[in-house]
Amino acid sequence: MSNDVLVENVAATRIVTINRPRVRNALTVQTIDALRDAMRDASQDPAVRCVVMGGAGGHFCAGADHRAMLADPSFDSHLETYMAAFHGIIREVVRCPKVVVAMMAGAAVGFGADLAFACDLRVASTDAYAQEKFTQIGLMPDGGGTFWLPRLVGTARAMEMILLADRVDAPELHRLGVVARVVEGGSLRDAALVLARRIESGSPLAFAAVKRALYEASGSLEDALCRAREQQLKLLRTSDFREGVAAWLEKREPRFTGS
Repeated sequence: MSNDVLVENVAATRIVTINRPRVRNALTVQTIDALRDAMRDASQDPAVRCVVMGGAGGHFCAGADHRAMLADPSFDSHLETYMAAFHGIIREVVRCPKVVVAMMAGAAVGFGADLAFACDLRVASTDAYAQEKFTQIGLMPDGGGTFWLPRLVGTARAMEMILLADRVDAPELHRLGVVARVVEGGSLRDAALVLARRIESGSPLAFAAVKRALYEASGSLEDALCRAREQQLKLLRTSDFREGVAAWLEKREPRFTGS
């Protein structure tokens, strides 16, 4: 694993940290590859129930490291490779069967904003902000921002955030429903882990099914009902379902095993 990405286990939660604080955790292709590998490992590890993604040094992620990329004399000929790498990490986050929580401090800018929006839940410190800065450098969001933001905040506000490229601070992100919690910076890790504990104690199979259903929620009502029927029939046959009902009847906390 590259030193650009740090991995830590806390109980059944895997904490994945982008570790390039000198550049506010801006991403190179090498960093993206390491981040993708860390996410893939977490996806495949049955001991992991939740993934928390954050950045070192007080920032979540300042997007792509354009300075490093443009220093590559063959940059133009590598554009397809760059795009494949950046899209790969978004796909890895969305396809991860575990709930992924973005632990947002400081900047989540450009692709960093898209990466935070791709996570399933977000917790932010009071100094956190998101900024879709692409239009300020003649680009458009390329990490799914045009997909996530209309679903998170509505088309009109998404258009404003993307076209005007203004920063949106944590309290406003909370008001809009983008982040689940806003806490003082020194409490951010604890707040993320409190949320992770709740995920850990839940049904991993149900959470994975919910992720698939929500991210595939396009098309007609009939499409949605068909997808729900397929997943729910699987869940109804699991031990976790029976355990959940038993715990409810016995007025105790359920002990889900993912089977």
